[in-house]
Amino acid sequence: QVQLVESGGGLVQPGGSLRLSCTASGIIFSTHGMGWYRQAPGKQRELVAQISRTYATIYTDSVKGRFTIARDNAKNTVYLDMNSLKPEDTAVYYCNYYRYPGSWGGSWGQGTQVTVSS
Repeated sequence: QVQLVESGGGLVQPGGSLRLSCTASGIIFSTHGMGWYRQAPGKQRELVAQISRTYATIYTDSVKGRFTIARDNAKNTVYLDMNSLKPEDTAVYYCNYYRYPGSWGGSWGQGTQVTVSS
């Protein structure tokens, strides 16, 4: 069984920073790409960042220059370092995985809430 556990969310002021973590089990972590999605109320789930098994990264335009995705294969963990946070970053953040590009896993963890507000 694949299990994804996200953590690190919270309430932060605009311009602040946060580090999200996701630990995966049930997969050979080092052979899979990982990604972070977010879903804000009333909006579709959006892929914001992904990192391949070779550490190549892709970001959606709205977070480029502000967010950094990283992975630690020894810990089966993917991180999302978020800087210069904006209210529009408010969402539940989820991680997911893929064995082949674009073929994301079919289940989701509980997510972690990020709220950016004064």
